[in-house]
Amino acid sequence: MSDRLVEPSWLEEHLDDPNVVILEFNWTGTESYDKWHIPGAHGFFWKDFLWDDTIRDFPSPELFAKRCGELGISNDTTVVCYGDPVQFGTYGWWVFTYLGHRDVRLLSGARVLWEKEGRPKSTEVPAKPAPVTYTPPAGRNDAMRVRFTEIVDLLDELKAGEASVLLDHRSPEEYRGERVNMIGAPDVGAERAGRIPGSRHLYFDEFLNDDMTFRAPDELRALLEARGATPDKDVISYCRLSHRATLAYFTMTELLGYESVRSYDGSWTEWGSLVGVPIEK
Repeated sequence: MSDRLVEPSWLEEHLDDPNVVILEFNWTGTESYDKWHIPGAHGFFWKDFLWDDTIRDFPSPELFAKRCGELGISNDTTVVCYGDPVQFGTYGWWVFTYLGHRDVRLLSGARVLWEKEGRPKSTEVPAKPAPVTYTPPAGRNDAMRVRFTEIVDLLDELKAGEASVLLDHRSPEEYRGERVNMIGAPDVGAERAGRIPGSRHLYFDEFLNDDMTFRAPDELRALLEARGATPDKDVISYCRLSHRATLAYFTMTELLGYESVRSYDGSWTEWGSLVGVPIEK
């Protein structure tokens, strides 16, 4: 198991550690953060920190450095991410890792396990930290990411599934083309419903226990291998906006040691609205 996954007991012991900064990323705003959060955690609507607010992409190195420095995050700071829901924590972990931060970790079980274990909560917004200098990383970890043009070029290979496997981590209804968003959320996010041709379904929820911790490695490995996603293949994960795909990415790379995994961050919101690309239902 990776040291990038930290247990609640570890985080509670480091709540007063000046070299640890805790970030909570939320799906729809900061309602859950305002209700309660881990003491000292900074809460964000996920796009406000993890996206550039003028283009549909991640922050530039300079913007990322500015946002980190304003939170007291230096290049040597240990950043711990968690989310509501859990996949927004893995998305934060993925973006920080992709943008080149050296020490970013994920809280096991997110809010669910923290509350279940009766650990301390707070409603107090932490004081604004003194800004620090954050040197923009030299480059992005582009091996973590795949663009739609590459998937178009790989479609025949992905359908065969011999060297490369495309995993769809959305709900069964989304995968079958009945919805473009999960049940319980507005059915918006793309012009078409369906799936990328050749993709194999593995709902992200299958990776998790009821307390939002990851299932045992042998169980995780069996889920992936049943879809042909073995460690010797190139694996691409996608969902609707790539939050659920980053949870799968973390599972494969950090918990199971897969070495060739990429996330298609454009995911269905991009593919389902592109002109001239095929879909399946």
